[in-house]
Amino acid sequence: MIGIDLVKISRIKNFQERFGDKSLKKFLNPDEIRLAKSTNTVAGFWAAKEAISKALGLGISKECGFFDIRLYKDDNDKPYFKLSKRLIERFEILDMDLSITHDNDFAVAIAYIQTKAKHQCLSF
Repeated sequence: MIGIDLVKISRIKNFQERFGDKSLKKFLNPDEIRLAKSTNTVAGFWAAKEAISKALGLGISKECGFFDIRLYKDDNDKPYFKLSKRLIERFEILDMDLSITHDNDFAVAIAYIQTKAKHQCLSF
């Protein structure tokens, strides 16, 4: 399953200016906040969480909240994520990957999630 999200960086900047430090706490845990050193990164993290939830087919909802998704960076600064145990078990997740990019005033994230369940292809 694949999910993608695009966010305008200036929208996230306005969100941060309006709500201050509380803005980040609405969708990032303390470790993620420490990783987010710029508005570009914050926007990328927002897009990543949205893309991941879309890859699950849920979107951000009661079934998959922002805090069911944890973002990290490896030693090369490549983003990756972990999901709550509940989501891992529900979707029988086998593999996951994430890419985030920024250009001009936009951040884009693409998430890939492989599950044990096969999706049926219906002919027409």
